[in-house]
Amino acid sequence: MTGLPSTEDVDSTTAGIDRVDTASRVRILIEAQRGAVDAALAASAGIAQATDAVVAALRGDGRVVVVGAGTSGRLAVLDASELPPTFGFAAERYEGRIAGGDGALRRSVEGAEDDAAAGAACVADVARGDVLIGVSASGSAAFVRGALAAARARGAVTVALVNAGDSALAAAADIAIEAITAAEPIAGSTRMRAGTAQKIVLNTISTAAMIGLGKTYRNRMVDVVASNAKLRARAERLVRELAGDVDAPAVLDAAGGSVKVAVVMARSNVDRVTAERLLESAGGRLAALIDES
Repeated sequence: MTGLPSTEDVDSTTAGIDRVDTASRVRILIEAQRGAVDAALAASAGIAQATDAVVAALRGDGRVVVVGAGTSGRLAVLDASELPPTFGFAAERYEGRIAGGDGALRRSVEGAEDDAAAGAACVADVARGDVLIGVSASGSAAFVRGALAAARARGAVTVALVNAGDSALAAAADIAIEAITAAEPIAGSTRMRAGTAQKIVLNTISTAAMIGLGKTYRNRMVDVVASNAKLRARAERLVRELAGDVDAPAVLDAAGGSVKVAVVMARSNVDRVTAERLLESAGGRLAALIDES
């Protein structure tokens, strides 16, 4: 469609979706999501750049703020909110923010995405050393553009995550991630293909960054916060897997609930303070300690 972003195109293959039976309709909608993975893969270079910027910020005193409107904002908040329990990462250092405020997580706040000034105000605390990731399917949301422009003016590294080519948001960012998706199965409903691609990209950046920061050992979640029975059982299992035949509950308790500290205590036969010191000197990377022992 001339003058409109590709996210507003009409998919001719789903034109009759309201005229088929439920089983066919469900299959069409699921099939339509396949392209989201391909779009994310095609944007791998930009995703890697963004991940490196995030790691660099978080290794220092910087923070990451992810901003979006509507579906994009909800995905930003969702991704950031999962990092503390999964990786034991401080919530205030990796935040998701949505146009219209937290109330917009449950109910749409009409017009919020059109307010560039509110976007700029949303990132008033962003500074040099931080990373701002702006998410907008079309790349035209004024709220996100305002946030990105303000953050860049304040010295932050800016990343644009978009699903359409030649967008204003991508052109204004230091790093552009263009995960270009095809027309939506329901025209303009970017909660579908584009939203799925955004979820993949945001998950990839945050997870890859946590791995880079030593929050995992190989593919194990060794900084998990044991905040419920399931996670406590997982933490104890990890201690047994990585430290051998030990009294995992007792060692974990002595380690203050930290899997990494418990493993170092058991493997190196040291107390908690010494184990914590060893981990600090290794930059939090468990592999640096137990792969050499």
